Amino acid sequence: MSGQWADRAYIGSFTSAGGRGITTASIDLESGALTELHHTETLLPDPSYLTVTEGPGGPGSPGGHLYAVSEREMGGAAAFSLTDRDRPEPLGELTPVRGGGPTHLTIAAGHLITANYGSGSISALPVRADGTLGSHVSVHQHTGDGPETQRQEGPHAHAVVPDPSGRWLLSVDLGTDSVWIYDLRDACPEGEPLPYAEVELRPGSGPRHLVFHPDGDHAYVINELASSVTVCSWDAATGALEAVSEKATVPDSAAPERNYPSALVVSRDGRFAWSANRGHDSISLFAVAASGDSIELTGTVPCGGHWPRDLALHPSGRWLYAANERSGDVTWFGIDQVTGTPHREGTIPVTAASCVVFG
Repeated sequence: MSGQWADRAYIGSFTSAGGRGITTASIDLESGALTELHHTETLLPDPSYLTVTEGPGGPGSPGGHLYAVSEREMGGAAAFSLTDRDRPEPLGELTPVRGGGPTHLTIAAGHLITANYGSGSISALPVRADGTLGSHVSVHQHTGDGPETQRQEGPHAHAVVPDPSGRWLLSVDLGTDSVWIYDLRDACPEGEPLPYAEVELRPGSGPRHLVFHPDGDHAYVINELASSVTVCSWDAATGALEAVSEKATVPDSAAPERNYPSALVVSRDGRFAWSANRGHDSISLFAVAASGDSIELTGTVPCGGHWPRDLALHPSGRWLYAANERSGDVTWFGIDQVTGTPHREGTIPVTAASCVVFG
């Protein structure tokens, strides 16, 4: 969602842990405050990650769609109409993705694409003109493992992210310590991702998510097992990703025995980045070089709860939202536009919260 006037938040949760499905909340555009409006309850099991496409009138207009994974052993994806933006209405039945434990999804090249953590694969489902999902599933299996045997015994795809040019799809795999690159260009006329390359990162780092710098020439990978961020150069002309440097997400003096960062976001002007830390229960602030090719940890603030599974920056750039899974809340922060420092402003209860998206 690109518009700064997005005034709805959609919050995923784990129904298996008591969550109420997808929560709709209004956003006060003066304060960033959330107010609960609706819950899908048990309509869709474990809608842990969501994405929104805007309506024909642009950001904040009715007629868009919401898509969700169902993070179960036999994973699925679902489409919802946002004709009524406060009450997402299901469009058809849950569609199997032929992959286990889908944790992330995106819309690219006319398809809904999921990252399947349990089976270590990505799946692509066609999105029809009316927003519904087709039943044909294209599955691409990752292979390999990593040195941390308890978590890296095999592939575990954790995120799927289109690059800014729309020519490529990058899939981050925690189990193989790599980023898999897929071609979305003319080589795949049906729009399905075509495997192109695998880029290896530091063994044992456990990459989880990826975000691009606004310049489109750099990407940042957050590493769950190493508690770090890898800065990469990106060439959209050739689909080439190269690791440049790696920085810790928490200071050595403050690091708990294990810290598992979950999410990373970058400011619209590219000056700052923030990561969520599970274990340290904090939000890290990074200063980003004007060139985009380096970052520096400048501080941390408490996340407002326990086990922040997701971090989302409002399109206006004014507020940051942390989905604190184990304390069961979403906490929002005002962003100092000069220093980038988040300041806690408020919270609402959301049991087993897992992600926040805007519409």
